[in-house]
Amino acid sequence: MILPNDFLNEIKKVLGNDTDEYIKAFNEPPYRGISVNRLKTTPEKLIPLLDFETKKSPFYSDGYYIPSDITGIGASPLHHAGGFYVQEPSASSAVELLEIQKGDFVLDLCAAPGGKSAQIASLLGGSGLIWSNEPIKKRANILLSNHERMGISNGIVSFRYPDELCPKLEGTFDKVLVDAPCSGEGMFRKDNDAVNEWSREHVISCANRQLEILKSAVTSLREGGILVYSTCTFSPEENEMTVQRFLEACPEMEAYDIGRHFGRDTGLGNAVRITPLEGGEGHFAARFRKKGDSPRKPFKHSKPQNIQKGTKKLIDAFLEDIFITPPDMDIEVYKNCVYLRPKNITVPDGMLILRSGVYAGEIINNRIEPAHSLFVTSDPSKLRRVLDLKLDDPRVMQYLSGMEIDCENEKGWTAVAIEGMITGFGKCSSSRLKNKYPKGLRI
Repeated sequence: MILPNDFLNEIKKVLGNDTDEYIKAFNEPPYRGISVNRLKTTPEKLIPLLDFETKKSPFYSDGYYIPSDITGIGASPLHHAGGFYVQEPSASSAVELLEIQKGDFVLDLCAAPGGKSAQIASLLGGSGLIWSNEPIKKRANILLSNHERMGISNGIVSFRYPDELCPKLEGTFDKVLVDAPCSGEGMFRKDNDAVNEWSREHVISCANRQLEILKSAVTSLREGGILVYSTCTFSPEENEMTVQRFLEACPEMEAYDIGRHFGRDTGLGNAVRITPLEGGEGHFAARFRKKGDSPRKPFKHSKPQNIQKGTKKLIDAFLEDIFITPPDMDIEVYKNCVYLRPKNITVPDGMLILRSGVYAGEIINNRIEPAHSLFVTSDPSKLRRVLDLKLDDPRVMQYLSGMEIDCENEKGWTAVAIEGMITGFGKCSSSRLKNKYPKGLRI
């Protein structure tokens, strides 16, 4: 691989005497990893089920290295079930710095494709709120798909630009992550296109855009809240210099020490850099705190939607049939579609929301056709009917390919789980399950 001369001159300023070792690293395969999803499983349960070796990552408590030559991991039944997210190991470092606590309200401002949002949701464990935003709608749809696969019920997915979104959410979040668009120098070892698209002009353009995104993000953070800024590039303009410019532009923010236990020193107490020499492809993360201390501003509460009595009765019966205890969420109906919204949260107008909470199903001719998302975001212990398949059961691959399968359960809508992880659903009748796994997800 031929690296641009301008880039080599810049990387020497960053890595100094380690530059030659960094260049030699291009002869080695890139690092690969996964993050375990605690909404569906635990590392203790998942790791023994994998058919490849893993090694603990230093960057995230539930992160693991996987072999660089592994293929077809996206087709793994455990991946379909949402047991893990495929994620370059150092990419998981930024969420670790957020210090997520149960009950936090967290904004992931540049979230697609969704790896960091999945981490946040895993750490929240169904509590609080994860709001994932991606300005480009096509990418936001990918983000939504990953929300569903990972079993996120306490989430909102939007597609607004930060300067439009954040003022409407003033002071409503405890934690904000800005994983900003960047020049992608940390992608060079695994993506030739990233090398070919690199230029000094692009670096400067990215740095200016990153600063504007950060300035917008501050608005949405409560006093005393934590903001983490991250990139997958090495450029000082996009990293250390953006940190300096941000602190100068936003005096209400202060550097917040990270107590570094991975990566290399940046000369800033609140920031860390990771290169292939530290076991990752390339990441920079800096942490800030908003001065003062005040609780987050509550979302506006609105009166419950006035659902017609007959429709409400139909929905209640539907949820009672599927759940032992129906979810404690607000019910809304829009264009004959039933949604379960996060409790007592009203999204401001004009937010361009793809999904708030869970799409439960569609009302068709006085019945409700369940949605895939209703099952995959549910706790199996709260569902009335679950067909739980072992990984080596031949019905697993049959189900994922869209076939009908044998079903010992009683008649009715039935969740299908793989090793305890809800993967989809179907309808049992006469000891057979009619497959409802979405066609776009089948193998």
